[in-house]
Amino acid sequence: STSCEPSEKVKALKFEFSEASEKNAELQKQVKELTSKLRYAEQIKQQAETQVAILGQQHKAGPFGTVKSLRTNLAVIPDESVNPRLSAILDKVAVQKELIVTLANSNVKEMLEVQFTTIKKLGIPNYLVVALDDEIVDLCESNDIAFYKRDPDEGLDSVGKSGGNHAVSSLKFQILREFLQLGYGVLLSDVDIVYLQNPFNHLYRDSDVESMTDGHNNMTAYGYDDVFDEPSMGWARYAHTMRIWVYNSGFFYIRPTIPSIELLDRVAYRLAHETAWDQAVFNEELFFPSHPGYDGLFASRRTMDYYIFMNSKVLFKTVRKDGELRKKVKPVIVHVNYHPDKLPRMRAIVEFYVNGDQEALKSFPDGSEK
Repeated sequence: STSCEPSEKVKALKFEFSEASEKNAELQKQVKELTSKLRYAEQIKQQAETQVAILGQQHKAGPFGTVKSLRTNLAVIPDESVNPRLSAILDKVAVQKELIVTLANSNVKEMLEVQFTTIKKLGIPNYLVVALDDEIVDLCESNDIAFYKRDPDEGLDSVGKSGGNHAVSSLKFQILREFLQLGYGVLLSDVDIVYLQNPFNHLYRDSDVESMTDGHNNMTAYGYDDVFDEPSMGWARYAHTMRIWVYNSGFFYIRPTIPSIELLDRVAYRLAHETAWDQAVFNEELFFPSHPGYDGLFASRRTMDYYIFMNSKVLFKTVRKDGELRKKVKPVIVHVNYHPDKLPRMRAIVEFYVNGDQEALKSFPDGSEK
């Protein structure tokens, strides 16, 4: 029995160490959640203080360099009567009045499975699928994924059940309106997106719309002076133009404000009356200024960091080929928006970032094969 004693002590110590590790992991999780809540509360406090300072009374402009205008519009008063059933669902799913919303039909079932698998692995609770057909309802129920199936609407249902990516994408502007009216901030997500971190820890929440960009460097993502050359004009041949690559309408955070709801209304109306791409219309309504015969939208905008909220052009043309970037950059999401072979690239992204397979991205071309 004496010879067995050290072995028993080792077992006991291993058991105690295992228990301590589990407790430590749980404490780290709690610290992370509390830190996130504190950061959110500080943002809300700062926004409220700014609103009071600017809207509370008339005041003189301060010294040079101290004047700042209001960028964060007031949230609307929630109206639960708009959709009591959806309101009850959101009350259970949302965290701090925010959630990720994804629209899906059976055409994108496999991509949706990849997406919600990464969501579940990260432990993100505030994720909701707007199920556009019964097959997606069954998929969500069998995988314990929160979902919302809209009340029947012949016009929307016909598109939702059989439409491709672009057709379904145009529906979101109509469907999202109720979420905003109910007072919720929505992170709208297409299905061709892989989640690698919790996106709510990386939002600023200081604008009506906070969107990822289709740009691939500082110039294209954040804007640049592009010079147009017309030699026939002689001395005045050079005309300066301001350029920015478009916001991606497949991944953006939208706050429940009046300008945000007006944006959704404008885009939905135009898509119902024009043959147009929803992303182009989304950007036109956000960026076109007021001019004769047209009133521009007064919505504040923020462009997301393109290394953090990454499009697939940035990943496949730049990051995967740069050893330093591969080490330093851990994106929050990767959106496979530049490539038609979405599902295999999504799976490869999971293998690379989640499972650590450094070879997973190498077989793909920079762009599409055609």
